[in-house]
Amino acid sequence: MPKPLTLDDVELQGKTVLVRVDFNSPIDVETKKILDETRIRTHGEITIKELVEKGAKVVVLAHQGRPGEPDFIPLEQHAGILSKVLGKRIKYTNSIFDEKVQDAIRTLENGEVLVLENVRMFADERKKGTPEEHAKTEMVEKLAPLADLFVNDAFAAAHRAHVSIVGFTAVLPSVAGRIMERELKSLGRVLESPEKPCVFVLGGAKGDDALEISKYVLDNGIADYVLTGGVAGQVFLVARGFDLGKSNMDFLERKDLLGFVPGIRELLQRYPDKVKVPLDVAVEVADRRKEISVDELPTDYPIFDIGAITVESYSRIIRSAKSIVVSGPMGVYENSEFIFGTKGIFGEVADSEGFSLAGGGHTVAALQELGLSSKISYISTAGGALIEFLMGKKLPGVVGLEKAATKKL
Repeated sequence: MPKPLTLDDVELQGKTVLVRVDFNSPIDVETKKILDETRIRTHGEITIKELVEKGAKVVVLAHQGRPGEPDFIPLEQHAGILSKVLGKRIKYTNSIFDEKVQDAIRTLENGEVLVLENVRMFADERKKGTPEEHAKTEMVEKLAPLADLFVNDAFAAAHRAHVSIVGFTAVLPSVAGRIMERELKSLGRVLESPEKPCVFVLGGAKGDDALEISKYVLDNGIADYVLTGGVAGQVFLVARGFDLGKSNMDFLERKDLLGFVPGIRELLQRYPDKVKVPLDVAVEVADRRKEISVDELPTDYPIFDIGAITVESYSRIIRSAKSIVVSGPMGVYENSEFIFGTKGIFGEVADSEGFSLAGGGHTVAALQELGLSSKISYISTAGGALIEFLMGKKLPGVVGLEKAATKKL
């Protein structure tokens, strides 16, 4: 399958362009105000700005939250923020494809921007289906005839086979926006032909993705080492045969993570030298940090971080790496007593001369808190889409663009 086409492959002047972005932002559940404008600013400053400057008539499709959730709100605020970002008036409509919207699209001038209402207010938006099936929905049938081009810039939502993500690719010339293009290029750099040695640092509070990612990158010769921390590190320790103590084992059981132990154990047997688990951990005793060797396990206290010996061991591996992928902090970094492991490992990644890629909400938040964001080669805006990509899964939004690339523009 060919790679998706990009904005470099199309003429934009005077064209009506539907651009799917990811404006989904954190919302204050009480005031319903947007708390973080990062995603809106990123799409606005890069892809939408380019479309405007090249004279396109820009129609913005985006979602916010899920129906029934506190963050499921209209996109009027988002349009206001986009207006500030672009320094120009942005049109907004509180519907998606009715006659009012259709008239507004037809009367757009070159360089004007119209933000449509939250696409998830369309009942069929989140139904799964093929691009061809979604092309028969009312949204696509009403909007596609008014457009010359579809631009998918929403990598963070590309793992969803939703109408606004894949439906237009079946009936319109379709290309990747700059954010989508940048994500795919950076991820390709570490998954398709990484400079070696290549190191994956897997941590975080979930732990359930670590097995699939590790298996994919090791089986396919992508990673030379996988370094585990956070909850993932605890599950890998259990697979190594360690009893973490009742409170920690109960925590993993409540999170339904112990079911991954047999698969991890098999992985450790196949790659005994490539998968690294913590050598020591930090536990909380009377609200303070105490480090113990894993040989001292089990413990009666909760494990909240990796220890200094593990940080130094992992750091030696990171210092020799030419490619590094980071997904998840090493411990409860929000607590100053337990930020040590994350600070140590993320600091080594930031100081590396190799190519570094980091992604996931907690990873990005920890990097920002530590003041290290600017020293990471590439920070992905995606969460679930990034994880699925690292697992080697095909993302429907990307597949739709790949198929569209086989057609004549």
